[in-house]
Amino acid sequence: MKGEFGLMAEEKNIYIEEINAEEILRKYDKESDYRVYTGYMKKVISVIAITFTMFQLYTAFFGVLDAMIQRTIHVSFGLTLIFLLYPMRKGWPRNKLHPIDLCFALVGAAVPLYVVVFYQDLVLRAMRVTTADFIVGLIGILLIFEAGRRVVGIPIISVAAVFTLYAFLGPYIPGQLAHRGTDMATFIGHIFFTTEGIFGIPIGVSSTFVFMFILFGAFLEKTGMGQFFIDLSNAIAGWASGGPAKVAVIASGFMGTVSGSSVANVAGTGSFTIPMMKKLGYKPEFAAAVEATASTGGQLMPPIMGAAAFLMAEFTGVPYVKIIGAAAIPALLYYFGVWTGVHLEAKRLGLKGMNREELPKVKKLILERGHLFIPLTAIIYLLIKGYTPMKAALAAIILSVVISALKKNTRIGFKDIIHGLEMGARSVLGVLAATACAGIVIGVVTLTGLGLKMGNALVDIANGQLFLTLVFTMITSIILGMGVPTTANYVITSTIAAPALILLDVPVLAAHMFVFYFGIIADVTPPVALAAFTGAGIARADPLKSGINASKLAIAAFIIPYIFVYKPSLLLIGAEFWQVLLIITTSLIGIICVASSVSGYLLTEQSPIERLIFLVGGIMLVTPGVYTDLIGAVILIIGFLMHRTKARSKNMALQG
Repeated sequence: MKGEFGLMAEEKNIYIEEINAEEILRKYDKESDYRVYTGYMKKVISVIAITFTMFQLYTAFFGVLDAMIQRTIHVSFGLTLIFLLYPMRKGWPRNKLHPIDLCFALVGAAVPLYVVVFYQDLVLRAMRVTTADFIVGLIGILLIFEAGRRVVGIPIISVAAVFTLYAFLGPYIPGQLAHRGTDMATFIGHIFFTTEGIFGIPIGVSSTFVFMFILFGAFLEKTGMGQFFIDLSNAIAGWASGGPAKVAVIASGFMGTVSGSSVANVAGTGSFTIPMMKKLGYKPEFAAAVEATASTGGQLMPPIMGAAAFLMAEFTGVPYVKIIGAAAIPALLYYFGVWTGVHLEAKRLGLKGMNREELPKVKKLILERGHLFIPLTAIIYLLIKGYTPMKAALAAIILSVVISALKKNTRIGFKDIIHGLEMGARSVLGVLAATACAGIVIGVVTLTGLGLKMGNALVDIANGQLFLTLVFTMITSIILGMGVPTTANYVITSTIAAPALILLDVPVLAAHMFVFYFGIIADVTPPVALAAFTGAGIARADPLKSGINASKLAIAAFIIPYIFVYKPSLLLIGAEFWQVLLIITTSLIGIICVASSVSGYLLTEQSPIERLIFLVGGIMLVTPGVYTDLIGAVILIIGFLMHRTKARSKNMALQG
């Protein structure tokens, strides 16, 4: 009886954490703060969302429509759902529709369809904007700003607004960033009626690849894949030193392969892992940091990379399958760095793992739910065989439904399929709003030539030196990435910051990966570290301290991009096997040493001198080059011998 009451209490505590996580998710992730309808309106939302999904499935199966038609219909559905689900003001009721939001929804549905109805006329007019075009285009742009504000938040529309002002104020800006300016009609024509602005590549990717992969993730969730990831992670690492923290690293890495949001990932897995870490003995700030860092890494982990992989393929011209291949080794190095930081902190605090008897068994899990991996494996296989991401995702969606039927505990029923179709449409709204706003940024860049101007400015400030340009580009990418979702984050950083590196002959893929990494790391870098703040909310920890701890744990992410810029073979660019092996080996050792320096612990507590030695030696070792590797190795050998002698003396003293 006592055991039963104990279990009930434990379940109650977990329930409290889940409720807390949901509230915190709404606070830091506006996409999760939507209306919950009942009755008639609930059915209306379901019908619109399912129709949206069926349109996407139809075009995936029978072929995508003309680019402008496909994208405008996609945006029409998206704006309708956004204005129905997300209220204009916080204080408005969350269970019924406000008349103003209904008006927004109707106009949001109609304005993009203007392009569909008058498509032939618009093509023949070739950018000549009529009065009707002007009015519709202006309303459309304002609707995109409002949709972005409601779903994504102030940061993304602030960036879009600054770029919009730049388009008009060009003649008044001094220096290299000046341009001749534009008039309102030209601006609206370029931004709303071409594939260079709102309906450009970002929305194009959202209306094809991204939607299908998000829908795939929705169906995987219906099979119980999320819980399977958590259980499997517990089975693999729950028993080790600091087990729950390592579970968080593995589970969040797994979830990141199909998740599109680091903040949502923190709330999803953190509601389980953070209480476990605190119970074991980790400080709340460290527990929050572990989950935030691990969840953010999910955006760097193939195959989806927060949907940025699809955009990167479009922007760089590099096939998608090569993008995910190139991203694999850096992502694994990142997680190795986080794992090392977690392990060293556990050793420093003397934290043990959980009792093996309380943990699930790997063999049993694989037998019961291992078949859920088949759709994920299939999607990689199909991509390697040359299928388009859209077709591969479509096949994986169908396969996930079929495979789930193999076992009763994973079987998807008809209601689950219908709900999955609805959730796919609802889950894409954040990406849709963010990429539409990012399209405004791209439109301004193509209209004014800002990308090249910004690139030249960064190179000039760095006096043409690659290392200084990398540092300035890193800072620019972190600032631009603050509070911005993954897809829009990559669009903005690749458009503004990447050209500077390309001007210095950095390979295109390495340049784009560099800015992508630092844009993503903004999620754990104070002062706007949304993933860390979300984790802090769940852990009831200090947000700033959690952000600082997360930055320390993510130290590998601040080093790895420099490695693949100087040695693109890490991205498998022109690489030979021995080169890749050497870089991986030296990087692993270097990351361990840098992580130990940041933690202040290896075999025992490190002195300030030892921390400096391990930091310098570690950085030298991860810096590609024979001489730097040799110097780093010598420094580290000396430092390790000193540290081991100190540790042995301390152990002998304790034993004596």
